[in-house]
Amino acid sequence: MSQSPDPSPSSSPAARRWGPAQPDLLASLVVFLVALPLCLGIALASGAPLVAGVVSGVIGGVVVGLLSPSHVQVSGPAAGLTAVMLAAVATQGSFEAVLPAVIIAGALQLILGALRTGFLVRFVPSNVITGMLAAIGVILVLKQLPHLIGWDADAMGDESFLQADRENTFSELIVAVGHLHPGAALVGLSALALLFAWPKLPWPALRRVPGPLAAVLWGTLLSALFGLVGGPLAIEASHNVALPEGGALLAQLPRPDWSAFGRPSTWSVGLTIGVVASLETLLSLEASVKLDRQHRLVSADRELLAQGAGNLLSGLLGGLPLTGVIVRTTANVEAGGETRWAAVLHGLLLLGAALALGGLLNEIPLAALAAVLLQVGLKLCAPRVFRSIWARGRSQTVPFVVTLVAIVFTDLLTGVLVGLAASVGTILRDQLRVVALRPMGPPSPVIRRFALAEHVTFLHKGGIFAALEELGAEVRVEIDATDCKRLDPDVLDSLHEFAENKPHVRLVGFPARLGAAPH
Repeated sequence: MSQSPDPSPSSSPAARRWGPAQPDLLASLVVFLVALPLCLGIALASGAPLVAGVVSGVIGGVVVGLLSPSHVQVSGPAAGLTAVMLAAVATQGSFEAVLPAVIIAGALQLILGALRTGFLVRFVPSNVITGMLAAIGVILVLKQLPHLIGWDADAMGDESFLQADRENTFSELIVAVGHLHPGAALVGLSALALLFAWPKLPWPALRRVPGPLAAVLWGTLLSALFGLVGGPLAIEASHNVALPEGGALLAQLPRPDWSAFGRPSTWSVGLTIGVVASLETLLSLEASVKLDRQHRLVSADRELLAQGAGNLLSGLLGGLPLTGVIVRTTANVEAGGETRWAAVLHGLLLLGAALALGGLLNEIPLAALAAVLLQVGLKLCAPRVFRSIWARGRSQTVPFVVTLVAIVFTDLLTGVLVGLAASVGTILRDQLRVVALRPMGPPSPVIRRFALAEHVTFLHKGGIFAALEELGAEVRVEIDATDCKRLDPDVLDSLHEFAENKPHVRLVGFPARLGAAPH
């Protein structure tokens, strides 16, 4: 479980290394390319300046990356908080007035980490976590298909079912087909084909370059070629990354409106952001342990402390709230990232890009980046995931499917809560099916003997008394509790009361009735 203490630093070569190795360097490039449009898109969907997304991406990578105990998790602005932020900007009047709430959220996470509340994630079953990962995969596939063919009406970082462009996840697909851009579609589809072909190339030296990096370079070169040729294949700037130049970006850096600390609504928003961000971080952390090829255990409490420090700094510097993010974490693992240095370097790359490389990065077509995200999504919701869950039986499959569907149609946190409810419902159903009264010996018209199950809860009460009432008063009944290890006090009292009023019922091996004097 992700709540366990960190393993010894000598537990793996990656843990002993100080500084990035080649796999981390290459993975950081891939994560950077994935994170850049997501940071900008989430800022846009949150009603915040674009620079706020970059600031939180840099802090999530560098600050949280250095403080976090996780080896592979990548933090940054999260799509799950866009609805909260959009509503907060509307109620507070400006993004600057929301920044104090982000500071409050960070302080709350520091308190939660100090109080060791990370154990809460232990109560989330693995089938719900697997359903969450599969749902993120489905959302990535559905959301990136329009961008893959050149329809960019919705922000790339938007994961909500109901979109800002008044479409939903499914209707957007229909609209996108009607607005297909031939050049962008060729870039996106060829980049996707390259991604799947890359591991099968006959040149080992070339395969060392991460496929996503090769796909983005290919898409950028193909887009430039279409621009030189001109005609219907030429891709307009509106279909590319839209990062402001360094000077313009810094000029947009917002500052907190300190007067907002005096409003009760600011504290309410801060508490909401803190709770939601903490839950999403813990869920992402649990998922990151599953994604990590070495399945290294980390401390959830230390992760909350790292996230709290990151959000505190993000609010002070004009950034969005941040959490651990599954999409970037998955991209990191798939690209070969082994240590936290991949996350740190991706943050430094975001900073360098924002200050010096805006013009160059703006040549990257969104269709090529959509291909990378689409492949990440396809891996998260691969058929083998569904087959594996199906093989475990209905009790595992139902919460998995419920979680997946709920997240696709709502949001991550709501979907996980619905999945938890389905998991609890499945457990209760299984408990109700347990036979609490087990016949002893052959049935007789004169006497019937029963043994209580090892564990009897209040859920079995109705079934027990329904079975006893069916026997009638002419049959002597003997109930043996000798092998019962746990008997619910409510059931115990009820059976004693039943035996007192029914002379034909005899209790054997039962403890005394609660509150009754010992014989």
